[in-house]
Amino acid sequence: MVADDFDLLLTGAIAPSRPWVSLARAPGADMLATAVRQSPLAATIAAQVLRMTARLSFPDALAVESFAYSTLLGGSEFARWRMGRNPGDTLRTPDDPLQIEREGDRVIVTLNDPVSRNAMSAAMRDALYEALANILDDPSRPAVTLCGAGRCFSSGGALDEFGSARDLAEAHAVRTLHSCARALDAIGERGAVRLHGACIGSGIEIAAAAHRRIAAPDAWFQLPELGMGLIPGAGGTISIARAIGRHRTLWMLLSGRRIKAPTALEWGLVHHVEEAA
Repeated sequence: MVADDFDLLLTGAIAPSRPWVSLARAPGADMLATAVRQSPLAATIAAQVLRMTARLSFPDALAVESFAYSTLLGGSEFARWRMGRNPGDTLRTPDDPLQIEREGDRVIVTLNDPVSRNAMSAAMRDALYEALANILDDPSRPAVTLCGAGRCFSSGGALDEFGSARDLAEAHAVRTLHSCARALDAIGERGAVRLHGACIGSGIEIAAAAHRRIAAPDAWFQLPELGMGLIPGAGGTISIARAIGRHRTLWMLLSGRRIKAPTALEWGLVHHVEEAA
């Protein structure tokens, strides 16, 4: 197939079929080229990972993504982003990052740090992984719905924690062994997510691994990692690419643009958009 020879396909058509992205509602090629010039290593590795993982199993693809992510954590582009961070930033640990309720044969798991807009801190990630692992081990095989408290589902990774790992090899091991995306994917058709407001970075990477994805009308989705000299590290090169294709996933990463609920539905990132109240 000709599309396989390219990493990104742009067209002037208003509503093109997959894998094309319309220039009518997207930044021009010159803006994408600028983004690549600013973070050439991250952009190149993102395209390579998307190509390499397309035919791998979910766990194997996660390992490839994590290898690449740890590599970029040690690179100059990420170091440049960190240098631009406010040195006064301090780590904040939420008191109770997760709320778990059971209603009959369904478990409701709620990201519960609305003060940070449910930023995916290490504490929240570990609590979420433990909850999903317990659901996988539960012999009653309950269904699970993942949602977020407050104004949005999740604003993505806790930025104050980025780059705090001293051992990048160990960070890779933890990232793959405690992958929430892998656990949610393994739950299969029993897993669903309800998305509202901002769903940024890991806030959509993990959610996209759910079998059923429901969005509120105000939901929007974004992959901002390239601006940090990184690629998605919570499973997004797999979960999102398997929902919308690798070409559109790369466009999301290179452009850093927000995808609103109607486009997410059209592309297959979500399966249903609820009606406005």
